[in-house]
Amino acid sequence: MLCVGALSGANDAEGQALVAEALSVVPNAPMAKATFEVMEGLPSTPETAAGHAALEAALVKYTNEELAKLEKEVARPQFMRAQVGFNNNVKLKGSVYHIQTEDSGLRMPHIITHLFADGGRIIKSHKRSYADQVERADIGPFVRQLMKDQHMEMVAMLRAGRFDDIVAGKVRGGMEEFKEPPQIDMQQLASRKKEADAAKAEAAPVPLPAAPTPSAPVRFRLRVMRSTYGGPEIYEPPGDEVILGVEGGVPLQGEKFCHPREGIFRFKDGELFLEDLEGGNGIFIRIRRPVELEIGDEIVVGDQLLRIERNPELNHRPDPGPTYLWWSPCRDSSFRVTQMLAGEVPGDVRMAYGNMLQIGRREGDLTFPKDPRVAERHCFLEEQAGVIVLSDIMTPTGTFVRIRGEQRLFTGDELLVGRTVLRVEVA
Repeated sequence: MLCVGALSGANDAEGQALVAEALSVVPNAPMAKATFEVMEGLPSTPETAAGHAALEAALVKYTNEELAKLEKEVARPQFMRAQVGFNNNVKLKGSVYHIQTEDSGLRMPHIITHLFADGGRIIKSHKRSYADQVERADIGPFVRQLMKDQHMEMVAMLRAGRFDDIVAGKVRGGMEEFKEPPQIDMQQLASRKKEADAAKAEAAPVPLPAAPTPSAPVRFRLRVMRSTYGGPEIYEPPGDEVILGVEGGVPLQGEKFCHPREGIFRFKDGELFLEDLEGGNGIFIRIRRPVELEIGDEIVVGDQLLRIERNPELNHRPDPGPTYLWWSPCRDSSFRVTQMLAGEVPGDVRMAYGNMLQIGRREGDLTFPKDPRVAERHCFLEEQAGVIVLSDIMTPTGTFVRIRGEQRLFTGDELLVGRTVLRVEVA
């Protein structure tokens, strides 16, 4: 289709880009090479004869009317054909499993997730119908989210050992159909602030809360679990709004990495929230369960600040010549992790191997052998169903994620501010 589209118009930058896209889909594609020869008026060679034959057949099949029809169907707000699914490899206990989630489209409205082992053997399948939802105005996004949740549910069940007996051959796997929504045990972190809100906060600093009255109740306590400067063992600030920083009720005096207004605690309707005020080095919360991350999120492992980044997109377009890249080997990688040093200077960088990257002191793709607070196998990041999931491997020092926006806190939560660790106790 890409090659036919390239030949349907003039030999211009748009047509050349379509050929480049075809080469990115199938490196060294004979049909794409034949298309290039036709566009440039070059004679056919014995090496490209097969490509020219395939191109002629494609030109007969994909007429302008057929291409227009397909383009119109793709652009429809309510899809009829199946949406593109998810595919992931999962490494577990020395073995590699493959998980594949597929949608059957509105004609057969159900989603199936397969778990493959031994290089291609299906050992377990999950199925959910969404026939009762096909009239939704947002059916496309709804099905996409359902696919994502079912895919991640299968990953979580595999890691939890739910299929160990099936892998061992003790019981049969087969197809299992579910009626209830996917069950995903993911820790929820505050979502990223909107750009407008962030700009507004920068232009108008949050005013200091009014001084608490002598009778103001204590809504929460912070126990100091780790400190490099001394200070009190516990903070018990009164009032419903408390600034974290030297200008507020939790000063952390001596903590040089804490901004004077690093964040603000708010007690509302019996619940405690913490908002990062964006002006300092950030507030990090220890994860208790796997969490979803976004590109640009920051995590702390031991004493290392790490940032999740997107890999640069490959530019398939030819130069003005046009000269095409016939492709060269490159490792598939979903994301990369960059160590951030003082002054926002990037340090070590590691690309994920496929869809997974492990961090540790001795074992992993990114290691910190001289950091005693990093466990031998500390945590791993894994791209699942289009999102990056961070999991801590039950480490004593924990893995922390930077708070974005307003985060609800619970008793037992641990916060990292600079090099100080605080344990939250909600009254």
